[in-house]
Amino acid sequence: MTAESYRQITDLPDRLALFPLPGAMLFPRWTLSLNIFEPRYLNMVDDAMSGDRLLGMVQTTGGPKDRPDLASVGCAGRITSYSETDDGRYLIVLTGICRFEVDEIEDVTTPYRQAHAGWLPFAGDLGAPDITDLPSRDRLIGALSEYVERNEMSADWSAVEDAPVETLVHALCAGCPFSVPEKQALLEADGLRDRADTLIALLEMDVPGSQGGPMQ
Repeated sequence: MTAESYRQITDLPDRLALFPLPGAMLFPRWTLSLNIFEPRYLNMVDDAMSGDRLLGMVQTTGGPKDRPDLASVGCAGRITSYSETDDGRYLIVLTGICRFEVDEIEDVTTPYRQAHAGWLPFAGDLGAPDITDLPSRDRLIGALSEYVERNEMSADWSAVEDAPVETLVHALCAGCPFSVPEKQALLEADGLRDRADTLIALLEMDVPGSQGGPMQ
């Protein structure tokens, strides 16, 4: 099954392997490149590649490093690109499918955690996004321009001008150095319009987020 083949929540599994990682954002129809090197997550990718290729990206919210606390909502992605390096790492690309609620951590013997995934609140992720009544591109670019100048950052303005609105919103949500709670708010927004409104509000704030790297 390809990433485009998931049409309804009954196509998705009840149990999902979890990859906890703060600040790494995956959205439906958005891609995320990952460098996998920790043994338990190499094991996770091996298992996924022999099955449905699905992984659940979820942010951490504190707790011990070896078993951090997890956000209540993540996004499932399908491994759509996979390669191995000479030093034993996996380079993968996830394509976002659907968000999920972390309903319950399962009792499993795998070195990585698995959860019962609640898909129902996000069934709309499997359809085409509603691009009506979005904030204007000029407003979004204006907020970004002020944010970039205020924080002495740089941006690829040609890419910003040419990108489709959904791509631009998700690129900025993933690439701007927002805090984990701010990024979680972007992930949990009801739809593309609410996500765009939340993004603009964050860009217009006087104080930037405290985590993440500079936008290229």
